[in-house]
Amino acid sequence: MGFTSCRYRLTIEYDGTGYSGWQTQKNARSIQGTLIEAARDLFGADVDVQGAGRTDAGVHALAQVAHLDAPRRLPPQRLLFGLNDLLPAPINILKVEEAPAGFHARHSARGRSYLYLISRHRTAFGKRYVWWVKDDLDPGRMKASAEIFLGFHDFASFADKRIDKHLSTEVQIDRAEIIARSDMIVFRIAGSHFLWKMVRRLAGILVEAGRGNLSRTDIERLLVHASELPARCTAPPSGLYLAQVLYEGDRLAPVEIPPLPFFLR
Repeated sequence: MGFTSCRYRLTIEYDGTGYSGWQTQKNARSIQGTLIEAARDLFGADVDVQGAGRTDAGVHALAQVAHLDAPRRLPPQRLLFGLNDLLPAPINILKVEEAPAGFHARHSARGRSYLYLISRHRTAFGKRYVWWVKDDLDPGRMKASAEIFLGFHDFASFADKRIDKHLSTEVQIDRAEIIARSDMIVFRIAGSHFLWKMVRRLAGILVEAGRGNLSRTDIERLLVHASELPARCTAPPSGLYLAQVLYEGDRLAPVEIPPLPFFLR
């Protein structure tokens, strides 16, 4: 857009319920579009906001990172308060910093981490934040299955071919773990990048393993031979959270379950 003034780094949390996802779309309410509108109102001029990655409709973020190109400088704290005053309640700017030279929210990122939350009891109020699975799940089987994904693999079976057909489906996975806490099962995965719907399909396959429907050999085969099974097992977006975007020098943060209603903790 030819800006010659200031680029800011934003850290953002949002409840993705009711939004079409991160990316701006025609005739749909998106997180990116809502941020651009708020920043445009604040500066009274055109702005540009680019995120570290796209999240799908209904997916949440604990710490999405974006950069904002603004037509003039504002102190970061004033910008944070100004944007939050204009944003709807489901979107909250956690932090604003002046970006270092060359910083780009997506291109500078070195990795990403996601959480997927599975509730083992039914809840009316928490439906938008978890996936309730009524069947008994074996966390031990899920943990052993998650470890299969560690390393560098071709995740073609977990890609949505409508979107990723021209992209490489090879991904480096640095962390894949299952944490059982009371009535919650947390799947945390971290890697170089993720294909569209990939994490939700991984979560769906792990639930099938937890139900006892898939063996280790069955899951290993998905990384070698193309299969439609992960697509059929795609977990709902409600339980998925973009937890962290990692840049040069960052370390993976400890797992923290997002602040949920007390009956989900």
